[in-house]
Amino acid sequence: MRTEPAPIPFHQPWQYELSFPCDPRSPRIARTTLRAILAAHQLDELSYRAELLTSELATNSVRHTKGPAAVRLHWLHPVLRISVWDMSPDLPKPLRKAVSVYDEEGRGLAILELVADRWGGCAMGEGPYGPGGKTIWFELAVTDGLPTKVLAGAPALRRERRSS
Repeated sequence: MRTEPAPIPFHQPWQYELSFPCDPRSPRIARTTLRAILAAHQLDELSYRAELLTSELATNSVRHTKGPAAVRLHWLHPVLRISVWDMSPDLPKPLRKAVSVYDEEGRGLAILELVADRWGGCAMGEGPYGPGGKTIWFELAVTDGLPTKVLAGAPALRRERRSS
């Protein structure tokens, strides 16, 4: 009889990665995948902000580069870090002026600044497999330790949380 592995406990680290082509459908696929992962790990409270920022970064990758891109989610309780990599080594230009709601472009860094708990990026030099590209990342933290669903369904975690 085959038994399924136990789900990863809420406080344990995990990581997922989705690679996608330079295709206008890719940001939607990235958002849908992200939403499914966060729901499966009971991180719904982060979903709206994570989807907004991931969509912004994935859309920029598709619009401004010619090659593939990737989204990586890395959970290290209580912080979710999402990184978007693409083949362009060019980092976004620093935000220099106030952004209007009527501007059609140039709002990405303002959105990151307002919505993410932390964010940053780095360009990677030429490597043995070609151009290294760049990674832009952001972090979102769970505000209250453990979601209510997790606490209700896990008495051992509930006791651990009370004692700390």
